[in-house]
Amino acid sequence: MTYASSFLSTLDARGFIHQITDPAALDAAAADGVVTAYVGYDCTAPSLHIGNLVSIMMLRHLQQTGHKPIVLMGGGTTKVGDPSFRSDDRPLLDDERIEANKASIRRIFERFLTFGDGPSDAIMVDNDAWLSKLEYIPFLRNIGRHFSVNRMLSFDSVKLRMDRDQSLSFLEFNYMIMQAYDYLELNRRFGCVLQMGGSDQWGNIVNGTDLIRRADARDAFGLTTPLITRADGAKMGKTAAGAVWLHEDSLPGFDYWQFWRNTHDADVARFMRLFTDLPLGEIETLTSADINHAKAVLATEATALCRGREAADAAAATAAATFAGGAGDDLPSFAVVGPVTILDALVGLGFAASKGEARRLVAGGGARIDGEAIADEAAMARPGARISAGKKRHGVLVSG
Repeated sequence: MTYASSFLSTLDARGFIHQITDPAALDAAAADGVVTAYVGYDCTAPSLHIGNLVSIMMLRHLQQTGHKPIVLMGGGTTKVGDPSFRSDDRPLLDDERIEANKASIRRIFERFLTFGDGPSDAIMVDNDAWLSKLEYIPFLRNIGRHFSVNRMLSFDSVKLRMDRDQSLSFLEFNYMIMQAYDYLELNRRFGCVLQMGGSDQWGNIVNGTDLIRRADARDAFGLTTPLITRADGAKMGKTAAGAVWLHEDSLPGFDYWQFWRNTHDADVARFMRLFTDLPLGEIETLTSADINHAKAVLATEATALCRGREAADAAAATAAATFAGGAGDDLPSFAVVGPVTILDALVGLGFAASKGEARRLVAGGGARIDGEAIADEAAMARPGARISAGKKRHGVLVSG
C-alpha cells in the first residue's frame, strides 16, 4: 500500500516492514501527530549484536521523522529469559550482571538516538521498575485473565519447543505475558501506541495490543521486520567466529568495518537501505557502478553510525593500507614477548579457536606472515609482523 506518513513511507521504501496489525490506522496516526513507539532489549550481554541493528535503525527512522522512541531495557524480563525459537533455557543472570550489561548497552543507543525531554527525544526505560513490584495474585486476577492458554500454546515460538519435546519452563512460558504487560505499562505511562520488533516477536506483540484493548479499551499497534538473511541464506550477523557485536569492547573497529566490506554483491543495496542513512538515490547510483567501491562505502557508513566517524575512517584507512601491502594502525593486535609460533599468533589474534584449527589453516595454505604463505606450523613470527588468515582477516603482533 501507499503510505501518507513519512515514518511508514520511509520504513517501506527501505525494506523494514513485514507485518503491521492495522496499517491504515497506524499510518493515519503517524501522519496526524507524534507517535510514541518502543522496542524491547533484554540485558543478556554487555553488547547488542548485528541482529538487533534492524530494530535500532527503525527507532532511528522513527525519531528522524518526528516521532518519539522508547528504548525498553529488560531488567525484569532478563531475569526470566525469552523462549522465542530457542531450543534450550537461557542462563539466568544475577542483578549485578544485569545492571552492568544495561549500562554498557546504553552507550550503543546514544550513538543512534538523541535522548532528552523534547517531544521526539528518546527515553530509556527499565521494565524492572514495574515487574519487580508485581504481586502474584493481583497480577493473575487483573492481567492473567485476559490470556488464553490455548492461544499461547498455538504460537510458533512455543510450538517449536513442544514439537521437539524440549522443556519449556513455567518461568519462560510467562515471558509473553510479561512482555504484553510491558506494552500496557508503557501505554499507560507514556502514551506508547506502537511496539516494533523482529518477525519472531509477532505473537508477543499481538498479545500486547490485545491486552491494551481488553484491559483499557484503547487501540495500539504492532509492526515487525522481516527476518534478515544474506544472499547465501545464512542469518544476518552470524559468522564462523560468532556474533558480530555492536560494542567496540566486544569487537574491534576494523573487524566491524570488515564484516560490512565482506557483504555479498547481491546484498549491498539492501544492506545500504537498512543499515545506513544514505539517500535512496545515492544508494542506487553507488550500487549500479563499482560494487567494490559500494561495499567500502557501506562499511564506512555503517561503522560511522555504530562506532563514530573517526573510527570508521580509521578502519577504512587501515583496510586500504592492508590491501596495499602495509599494516594499518587499526588492525586487531596480539601482544607478545619475543617470537611466537604461527599457531600461537593465529589463536592469539582470534583467527583460530584452537591450535588444532590453526594447524588446519596452515595446512590449507590460508596462513601468511607479512604476505608470505606459511606451510610450516613451527614457523615463528616476531613483534611487528602482519598475520593473515585467508584473504580477509589481518592482524599485527605487538610487543607486550
